Formats: sequence, C-alpha cells, structure tokens
Amino acid sequence: MGLSQALSTAMSGLRATQASLSLVSSNVANAETPGYVRKTLNQVTGTTGQYGSSVLITGVNRQLDEFLQTQLRTETSGAAYADVRSDFLANLQGVYGNPDSTGTIEDAYNKFLTALQGLSTSPESQSARIGVINAAQSMAQQLNATSQGIQTLRANAEAGISDSINSANNALQQIACLNVQLAANGGTTDASTAALLDQRDRYVTQLSQLMDIRTVTNSQNQVSVFTNSGVQLVGTEAATLSFNAQGTMTPNTLYNTDPTKSTVGTITITFPHGGTYDMVSTNSIRSGKIAAYLELRDNTLAQAQTQIDQFAAAMSSALSDKTTAGTAATAGAQSGFDLDLSGLLNGNTIHVSYKDNTTGLTHNLSIIRVDDPSVLPLSNTATVDPNDEVLGIDFSGGMSSVLSQLNGALGGTGLQFSNPSGSTLRVLDDGAVNKADVTAASVTSTVSSLTSGDPHLPLFTDNGGLYTGAITANGSQTTGLAARISVNTGLIGDPSRMVVYSTNPQTPAGDTTRANLVLNQLSNASYSYSPQTGLGTSGAPFTGTLLNFAKQFISQQGESATAAKQLADGQDVVLNTLQTKMDSTSGVNMDEEMAHLLSLQNAYSANARVMSSIKQMYERAAAAHVRVTCRSTA
Repeated sequence: MGLSQALSTAMSGLRATQASLSLVSSNVANAETPGYVRKTLNQVTGTTGQYGSSVLITGVNRQLDEFLQTQLRTETSGAAYADVRSDFLANLQGVYGNPDSTGTIEDAYNKFLTALQGLSTSPESQSARIGVINAAQSMAQQLNATSQGIQTLRANAEAGISDSINSANNALQQIACLNVQLAANGGTTDASTAALLDQRDRYVTQLSQLMDIRTVTNSQNQVSVFTNSGVQLVGTEAATLSFNAQGTMTPNTLYNTDPTKSTVGTITITFPHGGTYDMVSTNSIRSGKIAAYLELRDNTLAQAQTQIDQFAAAMSSALSDKTTAGTAATAGAQSGFDLDLSGLLNGNTIHVSYKDNTTGLTHNLSIIRVDDPSVLPLSNTATVDPNDEVLGIDFSGGMSSVLSQLNGALGGTGLQFSNPSGSTLRVLDDGAVNKADVTAASVTSTVSSLTSGDPHLPLFTDNGGLYTGAITANGSQTTGLAARISVNTGLIGDPSRMVVYSTNPQTPAGDTTRANLVLNQLSNASYSYSPQTGLGTSGAPFTGTLLNFAKQFISQQGESATAAKQLADGQDVVLNTLQTKMDSTSGVNMDEEMAHLLSLQNAYSANARVMSSIKQMYERAAAAHVRVTCRSTA
C-alpha cells in the first residue's frame, strides 16, 4: 500500500468517526426527547487501491423495532379509550353519589317514604302534610340535578370529540407534509431524513391516541395511515375530518343513524380528491379517545339518563294512573265489555284480552291513544310488557275515526268495536261464529284532578303538565322527564290535598286512604322497566319496586366504574411495559453512548496519528528527494 492509499484510508476513517461523533452528540442531547429514536451510522468497507480499504458511510440507521412500534400504537389507542371511559364513569359515579351518603337519589327517596309514613300515621297533621310536599320536592330536585350532571358529562364528551378532531386534523396535515419532504430525499436515510422520520412517527403516535390506526410504508419512506376499518386518512395528501357539534346537550339530543333524526354531532371525513364518509354511522373509529367519547355520549350516558327517566316515569305513573275494569256488555249472542274513555288522555292505554278459539292462544292488546298520527304505527316496544301486542290509535279525529281504525285493524280477529253512547267504547266477540272470546278489558288513564273523588293523584308533573307517557313526533314523554319533573303546584299551594281527595262529600281530615295508597304504591308495588335501562331484556324486563330499581341501576353504575378503572389500570400496565421495552431498544442509553464516545475518541486519535505519521513520511521523502537532486546537480 502506498502513502496515498494509506492517507485515503485514514481520512475515510476520520470522516466516519466524525459522523459517528455527531450522531452520539445528537443521541445524548435528545435522550429525554419523547419519540426520539437512537441513531447509528451505517458503514461498509470500500477499496482505495489494489491492496487498500476504506470506510464508506451509506446512511443513518434508526434503532427501531417496527413490530414493537405497531404493538405500542395499538395499545396506545386501547389505553386512551380505557382512560377516558374510566374518568367519565368515575365522574358519573360522583353524580349519583355514594349510596350511604346524603344528596343521592336513594337517600332522597328513603326520606320521601319516611315522610309518607308520618302522614299515614297522622293524616290530620299539617306539618306531616307539608313534610311530604317538601320531601317530594327534594326528590324531584335530586332527579333534576342528576339529569343535569349526566347531560354535563355528555356535553364534555361532545367537546372532547371536537378537540380530538382538531388534534387529528393537525396530525394528518403534518404527516402529509413530512411524507412529501421524505419523498424528495429519494428513499435514502441520512441524518436529516432520520430526524424527519422521528417527527412523523410522533404525529402518528399522537393520532393513535385518538383512534385505532394501521400504517403502510413504501420504498420512499412515505407512510399511509388507515383506520383499522379500512378508511385511508393520509398518504401524500391528508383527508379532513369535520365534526358538527350541536352545542347544548339535553336528554332529547340523541344520536340516530338517520341524519334527519339525529340531534348530536357526527364525524365526517372528506377525502383529498372529493367524496365524504360518515365515520360514526359506519363505526369506522373503534378505539382511542374519539371512540370512547362517542360511546359515552351516545350509549353509556344516554342509558344513565334513561334509567333516571324510567324511575321518574314509574314514580309519577304509580300515583296518577288508575286502571278501571270494563263492565260486562252483550248484544244478542255477542258478549264483551263497555269501557269508559272519558278520562283517556294522550299516551293512556286500553287493555283488551281475547282468546283465539282457532289456535287456542290468548292475545293481550295494548291500545294506546295517540294524538299525533305521524308516529304511527307504534312498535311493540312502546310498552314494557313482552307479552302484549301494541296498537297505536289516532284519537285526533274523534270516536268515529277511532272505531274505523280499531275495526279495520282487528276485524279479522273476530273482535267488534262500537260506540253505544257518549265516550263509551264497546268491544264484543263475534257471537255464534265463536272465532274469538273477549276475556278481559280495562282502561288505564291518568287522574288529572287532586279532588276527583279517587285517591290517585298527580303528585308529580312534567314541568307543570300531566305525565301520561304520550308519544309524539318529538319522541316519548318519558325521555328527559327526570330533568323536568316537579311537584304539583296545587299541592304546594294546598298541602291538605295530600289527604283530601273529595270535596263532595268532603274527605275527613283524618282519612288515611290517599296517604296509604301513595305509600303502598311507592314502597311495595312492583313495576316493570324498559330494557333500554340496561337492566333485564325485552323478553324478561327487570321487575321490582321503585327502591329496588334505584338500588339496582346505582349499583350497576358503581360496578361499571370499578370495572372501567380496572381495565384502564390494566391497559396502562401493558402500555408502560411496551414503552419500557421500546425505550430499551430504541431509546438512548447514556452509559452505552458514553462507552461508544470513548471508543470513537480512540479511533479518532488513531486515525489522526496515522495521518500524522504519513505526513512525516511525506516530509522525509521530500527532504530525501531534495538531497538526491542536489548531489546530482553537483
């Protein structure tokens, strides 16, 4: 090897060492930078002549385990989803309160029952009457406050979606921009390219906190990001996510896959070259913060509202709804019942049971009064009873229209409906044909007066109006009732009506009839509740007293909060374990870097000494050449 070859080899070694020193310096400086991946130099052996070799720098290597990185992003999405749900359910538990403490639904209800027991014992006591009214107001206010707390959490979820969409759009734009810059480098990885890759990975990780994603990288170091459902979010161009937040959240603002019926915001993706796609109705986002916010807003918290609405509805109906059996009626060979519909209000129900003699089956009809024909026909889910057949009848056209609808819908069964007089509805079988037998009939109507002569009373109202369970184009009256429930102002103005239910003749001051009925309805009577509460099923709805129902859904919420916390803790453990493993393979180890630095210093010194020795050889050779030239001249 000649001196020139030796010099070239030493210089290549020096350049490689300097480049490595620069990377070590960068590694040390970024040891605490989130998302920074440790860099090393890619070096290969080159030739400088027939016998010489040198060091060639082919690029910068990122010490990255891509499989581990994919796992980490998946768990980042899962942990973000679990953490959001855990935080919200803990806050929801705070809205319900500790069952053993004051200021809860259960506490208010128990105090209400205690006040009623006092009134049942001393109905003539003015203080006992006022005590019941005050306790009822506290009960209503507790439901109002609980509903407000739930809707505040739903509004927070809506705001969380909006903020997350803004963050996602920023990440998508940055990823697209960095993809363009990386493509300009032709797929090679030098120090500047490696830095760009670090930046892009940080944005991809940020995106994984918001939604579940997968990535595909091409030969130009460009990454395409998709949701796990297959929707492309970004490549060299970024799609744009939009969210039409609806502002104030109420129990009636609910999500529906039909955009004309939905009253909450949805997420739409607009692709770079046109076209849009609804990300919510297609369930395109299944993990991450956004999925958690959607789940909470549209399902978990909406179900919590349904639970307290059902409680408020059952409590109201228990006191104001009166069921009156029909009176026997005949017409020749036909037999059945006469029903008085004079007190039937929108949402009230006519019950008819008949036996189909052809099949031997007994059918239970729930004929619901409807004053808004736009909601017809009604589904069987309009009632909680899993064994009835629901028929909605439009009463807005008068009795003749009602008869036409009933006979048109049920004529084939053998039942016949007529109006013998006034507001009487007569239902008869088909007589000698013996196709069907009417076995029972009754009317459940809402008592509207405090002194109707009936102990039932509308103690609770819907923002001052009667609660009847009406179904209109705006939905069921039950929805949001807990937010609107209040005590009848007539009782607040005259607490004696808690005892006096008739003025002609006058109910005696010491009469316990009404007090006992109210106490029994609220403490002993059993009711069925909609499966939309999350308790029971459509085939076997949860049935129990109001207090049992309250304890059940409050306990359910507590269990859900505990389970969510455990899941979040477990996800955090998995995420932290993966992050630790990622740091050990891709992060900067200061001890290793310092050891590498010492090695590079030694290599630098060695190459420098070689160059110094070659310089001395060149100088000696030059001096010898001068002496030889001088002798020749002499």
